[in-house]
Amino acid sequence: MSAKIRVFIVDDQPLIRAGIQALLGRKPDIEVIGQASDGSEALRKIPALDPDVVLMDVRMPVMDGVAATRELIAAGTRAGIIILTTFQDDINVFNALHAGARGYLLKDADHKQIAEAIREVAAGRALIHPEITAQVLREFSRLAAQPLAAPTPPAKPAAPRNDRLALLTERELAILRMLGSGRSNQEISEHLTISIGTVKNHISSILSKLDVRDRTQAGLFAQQAGLAE
Repeated sequence: MSAKIRVFIVDDQPLIRAGIQALLGRKPDIEVIGQASDGSEALRKIPALDPDVVLMDVRMPVMDGVAATRELIAAGTRAGIIILTTFQDDINVFNALHAGARGYLLKDADHKQIAEAIREVAAGRALIHPEITAQVLREFSRLAAQPLAAPTPPAKPAAPRNDRLALLTERELAILRMLGSGRSNQEISEHLTISIGTVKNHISSILSKLDVRDRTQAGLFAQQAGLAE
């Protein structure tokens, strides 16, 4: 049996922490190994416990989740950090992602979504709540459209965009278009009448062929290429 995914919860509300721990306790592959009530306490506890994933609230006293995420990343933590919050305002989303968070979920996500996010981030991937993905893509697209004062040439030139798109199958192109519009795996599955597992396999292939890190970057690629729905 493979080792369980070790999770640390950071939230200033004891009932929230207890509720999340109880829900995750039902998952045979996930283990909650510790908790903290604010970012400062998390910074003291996490290095010794060495979790695989940290569920981090945004708005907390003493030190908020964005600051704690920034400090943990700067300290070289190996844990993937998922922001779990009731707020989806742009400033929190982008500050958290910029600080190094690899996931962003709303607290109204059900236990299946939270567990799946933990598994994705533990595997080194990124995951953003579907309700937030569209606004992230819009903002990244806006930033990409702004002229750069002094662009730095890449050390290794990337393949031309059209060359990379030519590697995709027709089905992969269809999925890429939907990623560009912020569609979730479930929505893509229903639209194309294929299983969610098949959708995930196609997305993994798309990421590899486009040489991008996650579905958010793939969605931005689609927007910049004029492929979004």
